[in-house]
Amino acid sequence: MDYSQVCIANYMQALGKYTNTPVEIETVRHMILNSLRAINSKFRNEYGELVIAVDDNNSWRKQVFPYYKANRKVARSASDVDWGALFQCLSTVKEEIIENMPYKVVEVVGAEADDIIAWLSRHAVNAQEPCLIISGDHDFIQLQIDNIFVKQYDTKHDRWITHDEPRRYLFEHVIKGDLGDGIPNAYSLDDHYVNKVSRAKPVTKKKLDELWENGPGELASSPHFKRNLEMIDLRRTPEQIKLNIRDTYFALPNKDKSRVLNYFIKHSLRKLAQSLGDF
Repeated sequence: MDYSQVCIANYMQALGKYTNTPVEIETVRHMILNSLRAINSKFRNEYGELVIAVDDNNSWRKQVFPYYKANRKVARSASDVDWGALFQCLSTVKEEIIENMPYKVVEVVGAEADDIIAWLSRHAVNAQEPCLIISGDHDFIQLQIDNIFVKQYDTKHDRWITHDEPRRYLFEHVIKGDLGDGIPNAYSLDDHYVNKVSRAKPVTKKKLDELWENGPGELASSPHFKRNLEMIDLRRTPEQIKLNIRDTYFALPNKDKSRVLNYFIKHSLRKLAQSLGDF
């Protein structure tokens, strides 16, 4: 489960148009735990243990590409949502999950949840075990390249995310870039979305078809193409980050549910306590 993506998506959906609603830890806690309950009870029989992947605040991508997600702070500062309070709640509940819930929480210095989920899915593929990615982020379509064992489910929209040609999806994603992450297309300068000094060269469907059929050609040697490949292709996660994810995951202890009930009682989560078996 992509912790931040799932929690924020669900929270924003619950807010609806009332984005200036004060952020309350009780509401956020119940929402997150109820999401865990629903996910675990729905999928555990087929996919096994629920593992929670958490973003580190200092992604290796920001160190390699300073403009990575640079515009998100600007967009959030213009929003009515109290993002600082929300992120603090997410952090608090994450620590409570680590302390009290039976799930493994993987958090690695320099790694994003994307990197963690990519490693976990490939670990499952190598073991020929089914793996389900819980996230609405279409970036994970590329992980379906590895094996039919990898599937993805979007809890916010209650739908499966699939693609007939995941290899092509990844290729086109690299060419087109990612506006949400501040990554320009493969023809544009690094600071295009930040400084907006020039228009990006458009990438038409016809052009994408040509590149897919004939290969990237000279574009493959472009620093902008290489930038996008490094930022977007999850196989390009630095090897040391992958090793740290592996070591962190295998070092996590197997936990039971002995603390869950007291945790629910402490925070007056009576309805969740009635569904203890779902956890």
